[in-house]
Amino acid sequence: MKLIILKNIFLKKNKKTILKNISLCIEKNKILTLIGPNGAGKSTLIKIILKLKKPSSGKIIYLKKHRIGYVPQNVDLNIPFRMTVYKFMIMSNIYKKNIIISNLKKVGAEKLKNKYLNNLSAGEIQKVLLARALLNNPNFLVLDEPTQGIDLLGQIKLYKLIYKIKLKLKCSILIVSHDLNFVMNQTDKVICLNKHICCSGTPKLISKNKNFIKMFGSIKIKKFAFYNHNHNHEHNF
Repeated sequence: MKLIILKNIFLKKNKKTILKNISLCIEKNKILTLIGPNGAGKSTLIKIILKLKKPSSGKIIYLKKHRIGYVPQNVDLNIPFRMTVYKFMIMSNIYKKNIIISNLKKVGAEKLKNKYLNNLSAGEIQKVLLARALLNNPNFLVLDEPTQGIDLLGQIKLYKLIYKIKLKLKCSILIVSHDLNFVMNQTDKVICLNKHICCSGTPKLISKNKNFIKMFGSIKIKKFAFYNHNHNHEHNF
């Protein structure tokens, strides 16, 4: 089932083409990963999908009422005054304490609620941002470079958590990432972007595509298998 459809999206700025003829579908309960070099337009495309930017031309169709959770790239939480995780979570004044604590528990961050933001590690900050993105029980979760600045073990744990969230919430997830070693083993579809869509498909198919190989080299999918999905879906979530 399709959640969002993009048709022939163009974005131009000062006569320069930022995005060219982008057409894609975001499907319900699927993980879509967006990859590409720096400057390819990945974050810009995300902002267009989230209605934070308007395309020069093209059409976006939202086929179902959507609740969006969004973790942007390069969030600066170096707040000049001391703020706890809990206070950060209630800044919108919408959600009750039990909902906030529940979402911190979902990402394994309940013990952080009384800690100050500027004392958290990169991995802890990402967990808090993810918990905040889940507050409205999204059916569409957008993660722009979610493991940036996180060490190898932290990356593995975060991607496991993201996959666990997808299974529990049955939500669509769009990930922008450079971490091919992780996402290629768990994503349903990959789109390789370089201002236009160079190639798209399942990880197995796209890894054999000449455009993918030209950009990233020849890689066997089994090398991406840092963790494997087992079929025991009894999660403590």
